[in-house]
Amino acid sequence: MGKPKGKYVWTATVGEKGQIVIPKQARDLFDIKPGDTLLILGDEEHGLAIPKKGAFDDMFSLAFDK
Repeated sequence: MGKPKGKYVWTATVGEKGQIVIPKQARDLFDIKPGDTLLILGDEEHGLAIPKKGAFDDMFSLAFDK
């Protein structure tokens, strides 16, 4: 079975301070640079998700636009 196009899997190890390192391939693919702020979503049943930065810009604009 081949890998679905556009789908990726990486692993990260949590350090003593609770920090993780985002793999270089993922940082490059999603243009994540030092100092960027990432959104971390949590669901007690399903775990954590870190969506692409700006993924919710349109939704937030609709919700908070005056």
